[in-house]
Amino acid sequence: MILAGDVGGTKTILALYDANGDEWRCIKKTRYSSLDHSTFTTLLQDFLKEGEMDAIASACLGVAGPIVDGDCVATNLPWVLRRSEIGNYLGTEKVRLLNDLEATAWGILDLPAVDFVTLNPDSEPRPGNSAILAAGTGLGEAIVAWDGEKHQVLASEGGHSDFAPGSKQELALLQFLWEKYPGHVSYERLLSGEGLINIYQFLKTVGHAPAQPGIEQQMREYDPAAVIGDAGVAGADALSVAALSLFCRIYGAEAGNLALKCLPYAGVYLAGGIAAKILPVITRGDFMDGYLAKGRYRAALEQIPVKVCINQEVGLLGALAFGSRLAA
Repeated sequence: MILAGDVGGTKTILALYDANGDEWRCIKKTRYSSLDHSTFTTLLQDFLKEGEMDAIASACLGVAGPIVDGDCVATNLPWVLRRSEIGNYLGTEKVRLLNDLEATAWGILDLPAVDFVTLNPDSEPRPGNSAILAAGTGLGEAIVAWDGEKHQVLASEGGHSDFAPGSKQELALLQFLWEKYPGHVSYERLLSGEGLINIYQFLKTVGHAPAQPGIEQQMREYDPAAVIGDAGVAGADALSVAALSLFCRIYGAEAGNLALKCLPYAGVYLAGGIAAKILPVITRGDFMDGYLAKGRYRAALEQIPVKVCINQEVGLLGALAFGSRLAA
């Protein structure tokens, strides 16, 4: 039996899989609000019942944070995950922690075409590298390198690289965010749930459009990023519509930056919770405008497929794929 997990700043999904011929059958799966537990160990104890640990052959967890010497200090959670502690608790040495985007990348490699929406259907996929970006609670990035025979996933913390404005409006946005984040404004400060709120607040401050009292009230009562996203997709609020438009353009620009760095002829893939939720806006053109705004290299990027992954459990499936290799 394999324990697989997708550990994020907002949610954590744990699942147990058992062999069913050449496939794996999910026998138990639970979704948790991550912040409801003070440590990962307490969450794991809540998930596993007496006797289940005896049958676990391997465990693989995708975690939102850098993996150093096999362990992880989560980026957006007050958790420290140590491979040895988890292995001791489960009774197996076959435990692996992966960066969450590393796990997502392994999952994307095995997904069927129905789990993707292509933003530029006239592109020409070719064998080669792939680039993965995922905006959600944070911004994750990874590269899937192809050597002609096999794939190798390269984890990164590229979401924390410096935001580079591409217009006067974005320059003003950077100056606005310098006040909030002195010394370093990363792409994650814009391309995440928190980032969407930052963009909305910037547009509100500069008077782009009047704030709607109803939307402002909802933002106080519920997840403000979700409120902005829903209102923007529905076209129900001018500030939210503008925030999503700017968000998509910046998202596209960073996707283009990553594409230039690894030449992902096999495709650029958008995962994470936000892209699928705002799919009607992402497909309207702002994302691709930002992606292709690379001067002389526009023609090269036009040939690279850009796809949105709509399977929201891709990280869990990637952890399962890697965990099955450990078990073997």
